[in-house]
Amino acid sequence: MALNLTEPLGFVLIGLMLGMRHATDSDHVVAVTTFVSQERKVTGAVRIGLLWGVGHSATVLIVGALIIFCRVAIPVRLGLAMEFAVALVLVGLGARAARNLALSMLQRIGLRSASAEQPPPVVHSHLHSHGSLTHSHSHAHSDDALHTAPHAHYDHRVTAGALSGRRRQLKSLGVGLTHGLAGSAAIALLVLSTIQSAGWAMAYLAVFCVGTMLGMGFITMMIAMPVVWAASRVERWQHVIATGTALFSFGFGLVLAWHIGFVDHLFGSSPVWLPE
Repeated sequence: MALNLTEPLGFVLIGLMLGMRHATDSDHVVAVTTFVSQERKVTGAVRIGLLWGVGHSATVLIVGALIIFCRVAIPVRLGLAMEFAVALVLVGLGARAARNLALSMLQRIGLRSASAEQPPPVVHSHLHSHGSLTHSHSHAHSDDALHTAPHAHYDHRVTAGALSGRRRQLKSLGVGLTHGLAGSAAIALLVLSTIQSAGWAMAYLAVFCVGTMLGMGFITMMIAMPVVWAASRVERWQHVIATGTALFSFGFGLVLAWHIGFVDHLFGSSPVWLPE
């Protein structure tokens, strides 16, 4: 496939379309779905998708620049190791759900006694005024009596869900960085095979990354809409969906790790890596 650099509109459209197509890769969708299934608002889900795209784009642009400008060659075993890291991330995303399921099964067959669950942590955010200076900070109190301090302040409780939402966003960014690291070599090599100019190649990578962010934002919106709809009617449904997606991520990651490690021989003497 040869790109006609004299047609900027076609150049941009091709980059955007392939970037959006890249966002639909199975490992990308599986990873992001584990976060989106826990969201209660579509806007929060889209934010997760965009942050994944930001992380993915950062590593694609950095590694791509090294390959395009410095002609850095990625060793076969290193390329496989980067893809293996993605598999481990997928396993990690579902590990907690798999652990809870295993403990629940052990409890049902009498091999583990039920234990009281600890209540979720509550964080307090205080707004203080010192003369003309006003500032706020979040912290936890060990005694509710501390809330009756004589100095004037406003107190509100930040739910655990709000805090976990921020953690999901940060995790999505980190997962995007890992995915971008694994896919950057293949993307850059494909660009080099079709665009000889280093400047145009980097411009194409930038457009490609924009397409990937837009694609993942659209995907997360489509996934979140039925999840949010279900949760608004029966709250337990969201828990079931979130657990199911996490378990699927765990299983998918294990299969991917096994394939990379033993079928592609990452741990063997003759590793096979075909960037795609």
